[in-house]
Amino acid sequence: MPGKPTLDSHVIKFTNCRIVKGSDLVQQDVWIDSVSGKILRDQEAFYGLHLSPDEVIDLRGRILAPGLIDVQLNGAQGFDFSVPHASKEEYDEGLRVVNKGLARTGVTSYLPTVVSSTPEVYWKVLPSLGPSGTSHRPEDGAESLGAHVEGPFLSPGRNGIHKTEVLRAASTPEDLLECYGRENLTGPTKTVKLITAAPEVGTMLANIPDLVANDIIYSIGHSDATYEQAMAATAQGATMITHLFNAMRPFYHRNPGIFGLLGQNERARPFYGVIADGIHLHPTSIRIAYNAHPDGLILVTDAMKLCGLPDGVYEWTNGERIVKSGARLTLEGSDKIAGSSATLIECVNNFRRWSGASTALALNAATAAPARMLGLQGTKGSLDSGADADLIVLDDDDDDDNADPDSGPTLTINQVWKRGAKIYDSAKDAGMV
Repeated sequence: MPGKPTLDSHVIKFTNCRIVKGSDLVQQDVWIDSVSGKILRDQEAFYGLHLSPDEVIDLRGRILAPGLIDVQLNGAQGFDFSVPHASKEEYDEGLRVVNKGLARTGVTSYLPTVVSSTPEVYWKVLPSLGPSGTSHRPEDGAESLGAHVEGPFLSPGRNGIHKTEVLRAASTPEDLLECYGRENLTGPTKTVKLITAAPEVGTMLANIPDLVANDIIYSIGHSDATYEQAMAATAQGATMITHLFNAMRPFYHRNPGIFGLLGQNERARPFYGVIADGIHLHPTSIRIAYNAHPDGLILVTDAMKLCGLPDGVYEWTNGERIVKSGARLTLEGSDKIAGSSATLIECVNNFRRWSGASTALALNAATAAPARMLGLQGTKGSLDSGADADLIVLDDDDDDDNADPDSGPTLTINQVWKRGAKIYDSAKDAGMV
């Protein structure tokens, strides 16, 4: 039974820590089993079973939270999910580097995102990007929860950085199967978990129920949809909006567009991604969206392959070079923005500062909320018994000299645990444990 120790369990008790309870941080111990990789029943059950932990870890007042979940990430550690390699083995080796790098930033689960591409690219890369499953070892780092295909069924007028020459319009479900590969959308080998598409392009609206029936989440994005078209998409089963405000019809008082979905009743309101990197959105835009629908906000990075690499100048495409300075990427020799390389914990800190949300609520936006959107509540993004013991230990020292007087100190990653095993400790340098 999930949450119940067995004879071969190795029970670890985290004590003197603060954990998320609703909108607050509360003092409470957490017990895990490093053998099953699960969070165990609370301490009252242990008193009843007369068990003692095999190991007690004093966190000295630090925050213990679920591992972060990023549902939109284009690449990291110099690796781009949308670029096939000479062999599957070489591509998979790049993924292993990404997974370990992401874990050092507190991300324990994610959706590798493939941008608009030709069918041949999807056929090559998607088989490597499906859910990692139970075979994933803790030391491998972050795990994939399934691929996010962002395009190519997008509005040509709202393409953003997506290449217009590969954009397509679907007429039937067969068009989607042909584009992504049947085995990637259906059956036991299904690799795709989320699709971003414009509901007004082609007859995509009519295809939403088929996707949802195959346990694929439909997200409205890169779209010129009117409010009415967006409402029709949610009626057909859409439950997410990709990077709200970016690459979509702007809000207008006589037609609120996709943003108008946040004004509906609770049952009709979708989740929505927000890129709180200080580049994609003005802080006030984030605050407006959060106040309209706080429970639906999901923090995402939408970061590019330079995420996790040191600042510097990097080769890009067409002979251009990119200057990385913190989260900001610009074309060398200009101030032109070329994307972002923010980490998810940086977005959590920004969101907390800009929205006025509590630390607990800011963490929920990168843990519990994405888990609910993915239908993984109780397994991911939670400290409830039976959930995977994917954990992060956070510092928020009140003596932090960089603390913002309005939002408190900055959260930093102290430790990362994956399925009950410690895989990163900041005290032991930046390498994996």
